[in-house]
Amino acid sequence: MTIGSITPKDKHSRRGKKVVDENSPLLPTRREGDAGYGGEVNGASFTGAVFNLSTTIVGAGIMALPATMKVLGLVLGIALIIFMAFLTDASIELLLRFSKAGKSVSYGGLMGEAFGKWGKVLLQLSVLINNIGVLIVYMIIIGDVLSGTSSSGVHHAGVLEGWFGDHWWNGRTFVLLVTTLGIFSPLACFKRIDSLSFTSALSVALAVAFVVITVGISIVKLISGGLGMPRILPDVTDFTSLINLFTVVPVLVTAFICHYNVHSIDNELEDSTHIKGVVRTSLALCSTVYIMTSIFGFLLFGDATLDDVLANFDADLGIPFGSVLSDVVRVSYAAHLMLVFPVIFYPLRLNLDGLLFPSARPLGLSNTRFAFISSGLLIIIFLGANFIPSIWDAFQFTGATAAVCLGFIFPAAITLRDRHNIATKKDKILCSFMIVLAVFSNVVAIYSDAFALFKKNASPSE
Repeated sequence: MTIGSITPKDKHSRRGKKVVDENSPLLPTRREGDAGYGGEVNGASFTGAVFNLSTTIVGAGIMALPATMKVLGLVLGIALIIFMAFLTDASIELLLRFSKAGKSVSYGGLMGEAFGKWGKVLLQLSVLINNIGVLIVYMIIIGDVLSGTSSSGVHHAGVLEGWFGDHWWNGRTFVLLVTTLGIFSPLACFKRIDSLSFTSALSVALAVAFVVITVGISIVKLISGGLGMPRILPDVTDFTSLINLFTVVPVLVTAFICHYNVHSIDNELEDSTHIKGVVRTSLALCSTVYIMTSIFGFLLFGDATLDDVLANFDADLGIPFGSVLSDVVRVSYAAHLMLVFPVIFYPLRLNLDGLLFPSARPLGLSNTRFAFISSGLLIIIFLGANFIPSIWDAFQFTGATAAVCLGFIFPAAITLRDRHNIATKKDKILCSFMIVLAVFSNVVAIYSDAFALFKKNASPSE
């Protein structure tokens, strides 16, 4: 499973901790003497670490955040984004503290130390579920942008449909098939994650372009008086509408999940004492981007905001060059997701290999196994994107299961287990709160979704 070898490096700034090859998996290596694509790693800079962690955080979740404002209202919605950022910082701090105490260099190693073999397996399964769900969301958004989507009986045309008209070759299934074979498959063939550094940098630039253009469009329309007053507070009229507020929790959880990549970034830092600053800077940056997208995305479309706000950019926005800007916004973020896809796919493949072939030689040395796992995962993701109706449904599943475990339940459980007797009373109270909040909110969210689905299916017969 290991792609690179682990090479000790004499650096006092590393506090005696081993520096891990940038190609090594997110979970512990199977055999530390395995041959692979070895070589020492130059320590990463603070700025580079912030860039990498921010890339991990900002993904498809940003597209569903304006829809959360439609449910919560701007005040409660923004407050929850800030609250989730602080809670994420607290959970990552616990992971890093217990990793230092146990000299663990990965999230999986930390879970294995606290709960044994099955703890590590549970972590691997959670990464699989979370990353498959996230990649399905990526593909759904790309399909929405290029081929269009329908919501409540209204069709929102895709870019290709708007440019060339409705043809069989710009249908959703065919477009996603071409994207999978022509873009995702070649990018998924890289065995070294550092080979994707250029595409990661380009993806961040495209995401920033999306945010800047969206904010600019909103400001122009606001000045011209083309926008109404957005909902400030949630519209709660009965018990059902109250329960519906909890459906946004899995979306917000998914938007901040980056825990499975924190150890990799920490291991590559020149001075790992900077990791807390890296985490907080990244969370502050991403929270700012999330808040701006939520406010201005909801401001633009109000109650007509769709689960995937990109689908709202299918019409002329009523400003000069509005149709051109709409296409630029959609295409830029679709391209961003295409380039981020292999970065999320990389740990997914390694974790699946660790589950299926725990005693095999390193994945990078077996072309057959590498091709088999890569092809199988791409097929699963392609099928999921064609059969799951919207990104909201995908976020509800991954956010209420794997993401909440990776982000909050596992870090809290490790702290409460306290193998090294370093947890304070405040830590244990916080972790108990995190577990109760995570379980309660997600159970209510699942109940609300199930109730809405039952009601929807029962309505035609009534």
